Amino acid sequence: MKPLGYWLIHIHELLETGFERLFEDEGLTRRHWQVLNTIASKAEIHTALRPFGDDFRQQVDELAARGWVNGEFELTTAGREAHQRVSERVHAIRAKVTEGISADEYATLMNLLQRVATNAAALV
Repeated sequence: MKPLGYWLIHIHELLETGFERLFEDEGLTRRHWQVLNTIASKAEIHTALRPFGDDFRQQVDELAARGWVNGEFELTTAGREAHQRVSERVHAIRAKVTEGISADEYATLMNLLQRVATNAAALV
């Protein structure tokens, strides 16, 4: 049986590759998606994106250049359409990744991974 670290890295790499392909089709990066999705959810952008670093202005400017975001950090009509289109594809990937896993199994998996993360955090 392969160790936990192997599976975590393997899954991470597969997800990264799958999402990179999806976003490339839209001319986006994962960071663009994080910014677009945060703006769409009406979350406080600075707080929501803090874990990903402070410099998201470039992505906002690039999304604004496409006409997807205005100067008030709000989606335009074109931005809402793009968000909906990409969001559907993101959800399709997530559904494929969890195919054959029940809601209870998924909840258990998330709980276990959270506990592993908490335990690992105690090491640093």
